[in-house]
Amino acid sequence: MRDKSNATERGTVTVGLVLGALGVLAFSMTMPATRVAVQQLDPWFVAFGRAVGAALLAGGYLWLTRARRPTRAQWRRLPVVALGVVVGFPLFTSLALTTQTAAHGAVVVAVLPAMTAIFAVLRAGERPSLLFWVASAGGLLAVLAFLMTSGTVRGALTVADLFLLAAVVLCGLGYAEGGALARDLGGAATICWALLVALPATLPITLVAAAIHPPRADAAGWAAFGYVTGISMFLGFFAWYAGLARGGIARVGQLQLTQPVLTLAWSALLLGELVTPASIASALVVLGFVVLTQRAREGTRFFRARVDARATRSSLE
Repeated sequence: MRDKSNATERGTVTVGLVLGALGVLAFSMTMPATRVAVQQLDPWFVAFGRAVGAALLAGGYLWLTRARRPTRAQWRRLPVVALGVVVGFPLFTSLALTTQTAAHGAVVVAVLPAMTAIFAVLRAGERPSLLFWVASAGGLLAVLAFLMTSGTVRGALTVADLFLLAAVVLCGLGYAEGGALARDLGGAATICWALLVALPATLPITLVAAAIHPPRADAAGWAAFGYVTGISMFLGFFAWYAGLARGGIARVGQLQLTQPVLTLAWSALLLGELVTPASIASALVVLGFVVLTQRAREGTRFFRARVDARATRSSLE
């Protein structure tokens, strides 16, 4: 029975990691797309307009699927999700990327996995092993070292950097809270209800921003806005929250260590930024730490299984 249970657990974690990877892939183009959008559209319109557009999609999804309504306890937690991923992260990254490049914004993603793991402990009750924290810190340091040595992050702290820091903290909170809610509510329903909870705030701000600065953009600008609306704010969370719920918030969250490298790749393809051999070397180092974070919990589980087996044998003797 235990072997079957362990196999089921491993299968669930594997599915969670695959879904999490799809979410990371979807989010990896958010910074470049946001950068393109805010060069032509007002950043407040980009931040809140994408939430309004995603809320319309969410309402349609919930109606078509006849999704069950959240419980009273879940309603109280949904505003935390909305604050983090519907309002906080889009707003502060949009403001930051009006003056900073998408590559510079990759520093946000470098810090985000660690912040998500911290909130997974505080909000979701997870307890990662010491090896996990060491591997997580190593991956974070590897990404930050690459960003600094490559010149992506340089100079004194700016207002844009403070915006990015606020985005990291709020997004980590929203990821952890949403991942915990998704265990019962489901990944798709969690982001959909969070978008609707935020709509009374996002809709008026979008209308005011559109009235002050009427939205005008070329095809590339609207395509970028469409991406952050339909993928970054909506479909990407279907996979991401489902992955966090199945594979563990802290564990799956470490997959985001690969996101800065992916973001730099998209920046090179879409914005013409140069990808150096150091980028490839950094990617390999980061991937190594990601593998270590995934093995950390498995090692702990194996150790505990051995302890349980010894205890069983001792009781029989």
